[in-house]
Amino acid sequence: MFSAAYPELLSRPSPLMRQFMDLLEESVSLEKLAAKSQQLTRQNFGKTMRLFAPLYVSNECVNNCSYCGFSRDAAILRTTLSVDQVVTEGKYLHALGFRNLLLVAGEHPKFVSEGYLQACLDALIPLFPTLALEVGPMEDDQYRELVDHGAEGLIVYQETYQREIYHTLHTAGPKKNFDWRLDCPERAYAGGFRRIGIGALFGLADWKHEALSLAAHLEYLYKHCWKAQLSVAFPRMRPYAGNYQYQADPDRFLPDESLLRLITAFRVVFPQVAIVLSTREPASLRDAMAPLGVTHMSAGARTEPGGYTGAGSDDLHLTVKGRRVELAERSGKEKATEQFQIHDTRSPAEIAEMLRKQNIDPVWKDFDQTLVRV
Repeated sequence: MFSAAYPELLSRPSPLMRQFMDLLEESVSLEKLAAKSQQLTRQNFGKTMRLFAPLYVSNECVNNCSYCGFSRDAAILRTTLSVDQVVTEGKYLHALGFRNLLLVAGEHPKFVSEGYLQACLDALIPLFPTLALEVGPMEDDQYRELVDHGAEGLIVYQETYQREIYHTLHTAGPKKNFDWRLDCPERAYAGGFRRIGIGALFGLADWKHEALSLAAHLEYLYKHCWKAQLSVAFPRMRPYAGNYQYQADPDRFLPDESLLRLITAFRVVFPQVAIVLSTREPASLRDAMAPLGVTHMSAGARTEPGGYTGAGSDDLHLTVKGRRVELAERSGKEKATEQFQIHDTRSPAEIAEMLRKQNIDPVWKDFDQTLVRV
């Protein structure tokens, strides 16, 4: 498992890791690095961009994470969509053109209970040939069951690869277990997932340490999970419930130029990895980076359950110490609280048009379940 190999991989970097470390240095021309990255992206992925949308099904959570709007002790409006409401949200996204969907949920065994995700997948598979999950870590057999119900991708971000900072940020809940989360991609692979995505949340720790750890993790997965398509993402901190006035720590902030260097360095060292750039980033930055190494973009995203259609707003409540608490008063205009504020608020159609103007083809569907059914 990666958790056992991780310390040595950092202390004794491989030749590939040393190459990656060199590319992060400012002495390496960013212009030349970007040109090489663009060349390799076109060579391996063509002039295409895969578009996807996140569909949040629940913002209930048992974890206390000091950087997350869904944190257990946050006094936010919560809801868990019924399966019918999930389909309502899915149909809305389907009408916009999406055929690639990411289901997102907080980690709560009571609300996102046994069988719930399976039922959501069963209901959505007729609409979406590509379904992925971003949920709390599970055992191999639980992942296998989700794959059997149509899920083929799993996203799990380590948040931070610095163990001490990780323990400081996670004060309650199963997410406190650093190694359990670190080994999640391998359990997902053993469970049958064909696409696995990893990443770090930049802004929690020194960005270069995070980048090196992420590269070491990716190299390890290429050797041990080689049948899966791997993706990597570099989300940066955004304002969130409980800290809408969030200001980046200058000692941990990943500047725009460094983000570009990070994306292009990953492309050069890992030419076949899928690279994701989300709506956390401003429109102008996403436009500039689209041709330089990115292969997957979210579009028109909402980060709260029911965010597209208002589904679930009839069942809003608070949660105190894991127990549901009804609202004392309702105005009728309340909605579930978002996980974080997005930055690029353009519609999917506007994102697709931006890509076409750069001679990049937006791809809404690139996989069909019938290809792997027997």
